[in-house]
Amino acid sequence: MEGEKASTPLKGLLQSEELYEYILETSVLPREAEPLKEIRKLTASHPRAIMGAAPDAGQLLALLLNITNAKKTIEIGVFTGYSLLLTALSIPEDGKIVAVDISRKDYEIGLPVIKKAGVEHKIDFIESKALPVLDKLTEDAQNEGSFDFAFTDADKDNYKHYHERLMKLVKVGGLLIYDNTLWYGSVAIPDELVPEELRESKVAVLEFNKLLAADPRVQISQAPLGDGITICRRLY
Repeated sequence: MEGEKASTPLKGLLQSEELYEYILETSVLPREAEPLKEIRKLTASHPRAIMGAAPDAGQLLALLLNITNAKKTIEIGVFTGYSLLLTALSIPEDGKIVAVDISRKDYEIGLPVIKKAGVEHKIDFIESKALPVLDKLTEDAQNEGSFDFAFTDADKDNYKHYHERLMKLVKVGGLLIYDNTLWYGSVAIPDELVPEELRESKVAVLEFNKLLAADPRVQISQAPLGDGITICRRLY
């Protein structure tokens, strides 16, 4: 598994890198689909490779997609497409994903792998900021409660705004998943010890975590996988 280590940015929050590597090598990477391995390796050379979804968090996403029999999903923040490809591989042949990202250039890094995997037909990629797309979707009453699953890995300042709109789009009983909710562990570190480039988003993440904790409309679980992933089930 030495080759795997080189292409897997260490995004885990465990204090022991050796323990995180053990989890990856024992339970995650041996079960990772070949197209996912390929897109992860392509992403490893990207200057912002750390933005790619962590494979252990991805494994949980796939499990949740399968458990809920998700068919129609929405993804806010695509980057090179690891989580998007994972979703496309997990949903049925006639499933659909609305995928929104501000950069088609990044998406096109993983697009050849998506095409080769035979799942491009499931994806409706929209190059745009997310809020205008979400607002347009919510304007159509037919979209209300029509999505089974939502995954968000985008700008943290807007998580609270995305949440309100996604709560209208995802059905009762559906799942809303938010990535990076522990923000490199900075949520539990004094500000003076947090790198400058993380501080602004740390504030937004802290506020969002409090919002979710107090939101009676969702059942939540915050898991320390990848960079922290919060699972919300819409109750009403």
